[in-house]
Amino acid sequence: MALLDQWNPSRDLERLRHEFDDLLERFGVEHGGLLKEWQSRTLRPAIESYVDGDKFTVRVELPGVDPKDVDVKVTGGVLAVKGSREEKHETTKRDFYRREFRYGSFERSITLPEGMKADDLKASFHDGVLELTAPMPKEALPKEVKVQIQSGEARKADGDKKAV
Repeated sequence: MALLDQWNPSRDLERLRHEFDDLLERFGVEHGGLLKEWQSRTLRPAIESYVDGDKFTVRVELPGVDPKDVDVKVTGGVLAVKGSREEKHETTKRDFYRREFRYGSFERSITLPEGMKADDLKASFHDGVLELTAPMPKEALPKEVKVQIQSGEARKADGDKKAV
C-alpha cells in the first residue's frame, strides 16, 4: 500500500512554474524574446521603510548589483532608486538545469514623509543592501493624543435632558 503525500500548494506551484519554464525553453523563447523580456521586467528589489526614534530609514535589497550601477534621486518628495543588474557573458555556453536569477534594469520609488529634506539623506551600501537614512522632521513625528471616553450612562443622561 502506497503512502499518501500531504498536499503542499507551494511545492505544486513551484513545480508548475518549472514545467512552464521548460515548455518555453523547448520553443526557444529563453534566448531573447518573451521570456528574456519578462525576466527583466520582474527584477523588482524588495524595499522597506521605517521610523526608529527620530530617524527615517529606507532599505533596498540589491544582491549582485554593483553600487556604481545604482542611481538615487529625490524629486517632489519622492525618493527613486534606479539601477541594473547585468548578466555576466562568458565565452562558454552553459546548459542550465535551473535559472532563476533576474537581470535587467529596475526602479523603485517611495514617498518621503512631509517636510523631509533630500539634502539630509545619507546612503550606505553593505552586503547587497542599500540603506538611506535621514532625521525625521519634527512635524512628521507621531503625536500622542489622549481621547476621553464617555460611558454609555452619561450619553443617555444627556439625551434625556434634550428630550424635555
